[in-house]
Order: sequence, then structure tokens, then C-alpha cells
Amino acid sequence: MLGHGAKHLAATARIGVGAGTGVLKPQHEGELVVTSLSSALRASDAPTGRIILRHSLLVRLCHWVNAGCFFVLLMSGLQIFNADPALTWGQATNFDHPFFSLSARENDDGDPTAGVTTIFGRPFDTTGLLGASRGDDGQLEERGFPSWSTLPAYQDLAMGRRWHFFFAWILVLNGLVYFAYLIGRRHIRDLWPSAADIRAIPRAIVDHARLRFPEGDEALHYNVLQKLAYLSVVVAFPILILAGLTMSPAMDAAFPWLLSLFGGRQAARAAHFLLATYLVLFVIVHIAMVVLSGPINNMRSMITGRYRIGEARR
Repeated sequence: MLGHGAKHLAATARIGVGAGTGVLKPQHEGELVVTSLSSALRASDAPTGRIILRHSLLVRLCHWVNAGCFFVLLMSGLQIFNADPALTWGQATNFDHPFFSLSARENDDGDPTAGVTTIFGRPFDTTGLLGASRGDDGQLEERGFPSWSTLPAYQDLAMGRRWHFFFAWILVLNGLVYFAYLIGRRHIRDLWPSAADIRAIPRAIVDHARLRFPEGDEALHYNVLQKLAYLSVVVAFPILILAGLTMSPAMDAAFPWLLSLFGGRQAARAAHFLLATYLVLFVIVHIAMVVLSGPINNMRSMITGRYRIGEARR
């Protein structure tokens, strides 16, 4: 039925323009409706499923550029962090009392025997993953994050910094393009939760916990949890970038207000790491939701822009 509807749609649909995207209107019952998020037909107007143009070409390009840059920045950032795997808050490094550190216990010969992650003074054994992991020779070596998680895999701070800075500027330029698009097309307001959205938070949490995802017209809009999550990323990215710039002595000399903004270079380093950790958690949840709510449909929408919406259950 889907193949027949698609062929019939291509042969008979009238093509119009709505909100900058093509809108295909059905002429016969049972056809798929191709529209856009901003000009989509109501479910009552289309008796069967619809295919909407969910993401524009620019949004799709920005998404994949962001994804590629994020993973390179994450791995190169872990390489940089390994040079000093500890975090303190303030103007200067407090070597004796970091609130987070990755280290290794050593035997009398100075060889690492266990990896230790310390959070607010409480140690945790993380041998093999954090603090101490296996090297190419299979022997345990002291290393903050393991080699498979860093770029490059071997310890090279200078190369890690080159990777990090190069892709950071690509991310900044890509982010500026995307933000300008959000403002220019007034899509930023789609991420702003209303009072009704805030009141619906408990129900949205329960629905997500039960893996109940929006259907019909509800799928045409972000739910409140999506709005809050995406809005938090829009806010976190600029702060993350500013914190990263604050760690550069050259940038501090050119813009001394950066040090005052974060309360010191070490505080900026800690903020940079914590925000990056938050974004990693966001990506994990994001990927999980993509898989649980329909991986083929979701991936198709971010590659071709087209997303199929089923009928709402009565």
C-alpha cells in the first residue's frame, strides 16, 4: 500500500509552497501527505499516515557537522585532559584537594596496580577504564582516560590540541549558521516551553518512562522534555566555548574579562569539562530515544528530511 500510495502521489499530487518547503496535497483518499512542520495538515484532513518534511537541508547539514565535530572534540579533549587529569575550582590549581581526579596506585617499583577515580575526596576503583588501563603491550599503565577513547590514541598533548582547536572553530562557525537560522526563521520560539508545557512535565516524564511517544498531530511539535533538552544545549554550547577560550593565555590577554567571568582559568577548565560531560549524557539519551521511538524513521528524517507520522490511537 505504501509503494502504491507513493507512486500515485508522485503522479497526481499538486505541489505548492509553504514555509519555504514543498507541500504535496492529496487528491484521493488513502494517499500519503507530504507537508512541513509549520504547514502540516491536521490529522482529520488525512485519513491515513503522512510524510512530512521535518528537517530542512540546512538543519540536516548543521546536525551532521555538529555530530562529527562533537566526537572529534570529545576524543581530542580527553587527550588534553589526560595531561593533567584533575579538576579544581578557582584561580589556581589546588593539587592537594581536587574535587575530581583520575590517578593510579603504584607498587614499590613504581608500576601502576590499580586505577582510582576520586570525586570530592571519595576514591573509587576504576581499574581498566579510568586512572589505569592496558597499553599496547597489555600492561597496566597510568592514564586518565584509556587510549581507545582519545585522539590520537597515544599520548600526544600537542597533536590533541591541534585536533581540538581545528574542529572547535568548525563547530563555532557551524553553530553561528544554525543559530542565525533559528533566529531568522523564528524557530527559536519552538524551543521555548509555555506555561501549559511546564504543567505537563510530570505526564511527559511518565509517558517517556513507559516508552509512549507522540502520535498524530502531537508528533508535529516538540514535547516539553524535548524543548527543555534542546534549549539547554543551545545555552550550554556558548558557555562551553567561552570556557574553552578562557583556558588560552592568548585569549585571556586579548579578552581579560573572560577570567573574571569564570573566576579563573582552573574554574573555566572545570566548567568546560562539566558541560562537556552534560553534552555526552545528552547525546546518549538522544541516541537512546532515536532507537526506541523508531530508528529508521528518525534516521530517514535527518538524512532526507522526510518523517512518517502515523495516526493517533483513539
